[in-house]
Amino acid sequence: MKGLRGNIYILAVTIMFPGVGRLGSEKALEAGPLERLFGSTAIVKILDFLTLFREWDYSKMDIAKNSGVSFRHVLRELHRLEEMGIVKMTRKVGRAHMYRFNMDNPIAKAIHNLALQIASFDAEKIAQKELAAEEKAEKTVARVTAQARL
Repeated sequence: MKGLRGNIYILAVTIMFPGVGRLGSEKALEAGPLERLFGSTAIVKILDFLTLFREWDYSKMDIAKNSGVSFRHVLRELHRLEEMGIVKMTRKVGRAHMYRFNMDNPIAKAIHNLALQIASFDAEKIAQKELAAEEKAEKTVARVTAQARL
């Protein structure tokens, strides 16, 4: 189990975000940790997307497409997030403003830590179920092998 805990973040990303990085018109992730906890609202979907992909900046249209909310919702919610300092404008590309999750903001850090804790908790539960299933399968194989020897 010790090695499993060392890779908990990798498990969280691969297990809890099955659709991460998908190309096309679909959103970038199925349901992030914040969405699973707080429900499917526009601001939660935007925060899930921006916390997971916090290393890069995105236009309003990219945020809408990748978080699975309408452009109109992004306009409204991004303004609120920017006022609180959770999201900041990083640069302008042509006429598009680019935005990024602001890890310098204490509220944003707390949101990021919460999302990571939820994902880690969920990944740990899934890993424990898989280990229990694996142990059960090993016991079954050992029992069948023992019966075959008789």
